[in-house]
Amino acid sequence: MQKEEIIKIIDNFLIEEFEIEASKVKPDAHLQDDLELESLDFVDIAVIVEEEFGFKLKGEEMGNVRTLNDLYDFIYNYLQKNK
Repeated sequence: MQKEEIIKIIDNFLIEEFEIEASKVKPDAHLQDDLELESLDFVDIAVIVEEEFGFKLKGEEMGNVRTLNDLYDFIYNYLQKNK
């Protein structure tokens, strides 16, 4: 899967499910500070990642994910390693 596809899926999910303004959804957006996502929202993100990309996110793996770009990179790198 191309990184652009991952970005599109994640961005659409955030805009549709969390009703985040599209203008706020940009790679350098901080998940908590800019997008105002809370810990329960990360459960929903984990579910969509499992449904769309076929793997489960674990909390300890997400420790360095702070921005949207971190999330895109994490998913992309995981998929590349586990082809």
